[in-house]
Amino acid sequence: MNRLNGKTVIITGGAGGIGRAGTELFTAEGARVIIADISEKAGRETAAATGAEFVKCDVSRSEDVRRVIDAADGKLDVLYNNAGVYWNGRDGRITDIEEDVWEKIIAINLRSVFLFCKYGLPLLMKNGGSIVNTASSAGMIGIPDCDAYTATKGAIVQLTKSMAAEYGRYNVRVNCISPAAIMTPMMRQSNPENSTFDEERFLKLRTPLRRYGTPEEIAKVALFLASDEASYLNGAVIAADGGITINGDLSKC
Repeated sequence: MNRLNGKTVIITGGAGGIGRAGTELFTAEGARVIIADISEKAGRETAAATGAEFVKCDVSRSEDVRRVIDAADGKLDVLYNNAGVYWNGRDGRITDIEEDVWEKIIAINLRSVFLFCKYGLPLLMKNGGSIVNTASSAGMIGIPDCDAYTATKGAIVQLTKSMAAEYGRYNVRVNCISPAAIMTPMMRQSNPENSTFDEERFLKLRTPLRRYGTPEEIAKVALFLASDEASYLNGAVIAADGGITINGDLSKC
C-alpha cells in the first residue's frame, strides 16, 4: 500500500474499463489522481467513488489537454496515457476505411499521447517521474481488419522508445503496456454476438492462458511501472496479453 503516496497522477480515459481500474488502484495507493475523460457522467461517478478529481477532456484537443495539465497545479509525477478507441465496423482494411474515421482514430489514440506528453513533460522533468503509455498486441503483431487502430498502437510503441531515450536524462521513465483480450465494455462491443468472431476458438487456440484478462490485471502492471519499484525500467514494452502475441496468426481465429 501507499506505493504512490503523495504523487500526482493523470489518467486519460480514467472513467471506464482499464482506466477506471487504474483510478481505483492508484487512489488506493495514495495518489492524487486526475481523471481526463470525455464522459462527464462516468467521470464524475468514478471521481465520487474513488476520491479522484475529474476534468472533462477531449484528449485529441490541445485546449482540453492543457486544462487537465493546469489542474495538476504545477506538480506531476505520473502520466498514464490510457485513452483509446477501437471502432468495430468503421475501422478495417486501408482500402475500406473512410478518411474521416482514419483521422479521428489517429487523433484519439495517438495525438492524445503527443499532446499529454508535450504539455506534461515540463512538469515531469522538474523532479522526475513516469510515463505509462498504452499500446496493444496490435502494435506488436499483424492483426487484420483494424488498420487505423493498429497504426496508432504501433506508433505508440515506437514513440515510447524514442521518448525513453530522450527524457531518461531528466529522470523521466517512459514505458508501455501492450494489452490484449482484456474484458472491458469496448472489448465486448468489438466482438458482438452476431459477428463472425469465434470466441471459444480464440480462447482455445490463440490464448495460452485460455481466458480473458481483466482491467484490474492491467492496472497492476501500470501501477508497477508508475511506482519506484520500476525505477530501472525505461523504454520497456510489456505484453500483458496472456501470451497471445507469441502464439501465431490471429487471422486464423
